[in-house]
Amino acid sequence: MVAAWKAAGFTYNKYLSIAARVVRRSLKDDVRLKAERRGEIDLKYSAWQNGKQQDPKTIVQTAQIPEN
Repeated sequence: MVAAWKAAGFTYNKYLSIAARVVRRSLKDDVRLKAERRGEIDLKYSAWQNGKQQDPKTIVQTAQIPEN
């Protein structure tokens, strides 16, 4: 028997992302706002040269991630 997320064609990470979003949206307003902030991500990259960190570059921000 295949797991439902696998049968639907999702990766496990995508399945977890969808499940977390559903749970956050089902919470009451005061708790939901705190939980939604925890779900935001920013992905940054910094190169190191001669033992010093160069300027970080933003790769992904939450607003750029599709909902589906």
